[in-house]
Amino acid sequence: MAENRLSAPAGRLLTRKFFARSVHEVAPDLIGATLLVDGVGGIITEVEAYHHTEPAAHSFNGPTPRNMVMFGPPGFLYVYRSYGIHWCMNIVCEKEGSASAVLIRAIEPTHGIPAMRRRRGLHDERTLCSGPGKLCEAMAVSDKHNALPLDAPPIAIHMRPRKPEIVSGIRIGITKAVELPWRYGLKGSRFLSKPFPA
Repeated sequence: MAENRLSAPAGRLLTRKFFARSVHEVAPDLIGATLLVDGVGGIITEVEAYHHTEPAAHSFNGPTPRNMVMFGPPGFLYVYRSYGIHWCMNIVCEKEGSASAVLIRAIEPTHGIPAMRRRRGLHDERTLCSGPGKLCEAMAVSDKHNALPLDAPPIAIHMRPRKPEIVSGIRIGITKAVELPWRYGLKGSRFLSKPFPA
């Protein structure tokens, strides 16, 4: 199978209006976009959608100091610590109060690869950003980025150059609402956290 690759950075910068839509529209539309933090990053190859109506979403039980940004307006970053070890990066979507977000699970590194290798202590590009915690470490994303706007420095998200082939499946590493097929990926990409079922 030919690998489904896209050049980067792509087109214009995405504005907050792009994210003011259903999380189920935004999530697949982010596949192929280029995400940069302080100029380091790459092509988004895998995401997961989380909606406030289902129990796997952090917002399901209402606002807390940790998830408050999810209840705000769309187009902001929600960064949280997973299992007390890894930072995870999410994009807040839908109207204010909806508290729905897209988790960035994997990217194909294209910008600042030497910095990523140094931060991760790895050389293989395929493993630099092959998971939500890995990509945050590679891009130096932490709680200091929580609640930052997505359309202003240090964050930039460029529109994808074209619509790629996208695959979907169930989300990974959760114990609730496991049956929902809300994981999306770039078909044929080697830069995923886990392959999609054939």
